[in-house]
Amino acid sequence: MTVRTLISTITTYICILLSVAFFTLLERKGLGYFQVRKGPNKVGFIGLPQPLADAAKLFTKELTKPTLANQSPYLIAPALSLILALLL
Repeated sequence: MTVRTLISTITTYICILLSVAFFTLLERKGLGYFQVRKGPNKVGFIGLPQPLADAAKLFTKELTKPTLANQSPYLIAPALSLILALLL
């Protein structure tokens, strides 16, 4: 893989992530107007930084694990349910 294709791939991924973030904003705005409310407009100018605020909130959330739970089923259960959902 050359440097040019690597840069192109990274650029493509970043563009896709940004488009998904702003499509989510558009969806939330539409749902807000459908439900006769304004939608996400609390962050910045007409809510444009809202996807960035959502991403910051997602990345700063604390991962919690139960201390008294059996760790192996706790970690295997989501993967097992995903595999079963995809196969069945």
